[in-house]
Formats: sequence, C-alpha cells, structure tokens
Amino acid sequence: MMESKVKIVRINEKLPISFPQNGAAGKTGSWRLYRPIVDNNKCTKCFLCELYCPGNVIETRKDGIQIELDYCKGCGICAKVCPQKAIEMVPETVEVKIA
Repeated sequence: MMESKVKIVRINEKLPISFPQNGAAGKTGSWRLYRPIVDNNKCTKCFLCELYCPGNVIETRKDGIQIELDYCKGCGICAKVCPQKAIEMVPETVEVKIA
C-alpha cells in the first residue's frame, strides 16, 4: 500500500501567506491603466476576489473589501469573478502639472 504524501494542516495552524511588499520594481500600482472600485454595499464577502487576485492585494474585512492600490496592477480579475458585480474597473487618471 502506498503512503499518502498529503500534509494535513490543523485549523489552528497558520498557513504561509505572502503579502504585497515593496520589491525591486517598487510600488507596482503605478503601472496600471484601470483601477478597481468596490461597492461594499453590494459585496457579500464571498472571498472570490481575494482568492483569485494574482497580486494578493485584496483583503476581505468585516467592513468590506480593502484593496492595496500601491501594488494593484489593474488586471480586472477581481471584477470578473465577483458574482455580485461589486467591483468595477475604471480608467486610471493621471495628473499632469504644467509649469
């Protein structure tokens, strides 16, 4: 009989999770063309946006969704997977100062 190589994790153990941080590329949110806007009144806290975010920049809290915009690249996956359509992608605006 073969032994299983699946590791059982107890609920009280912490899972290794990475969080966005300033890396060699700096704050990568300045690269995006679209920004996610959350309507927390529509949000049911299903965690799908947090689960599918490739940058791990979404955190679901009691008061709603928090997106770390300094590191969000604006891919829009969160808006696509949201069943309540609580996240909308809007064009990023850039301020240009003319001297």
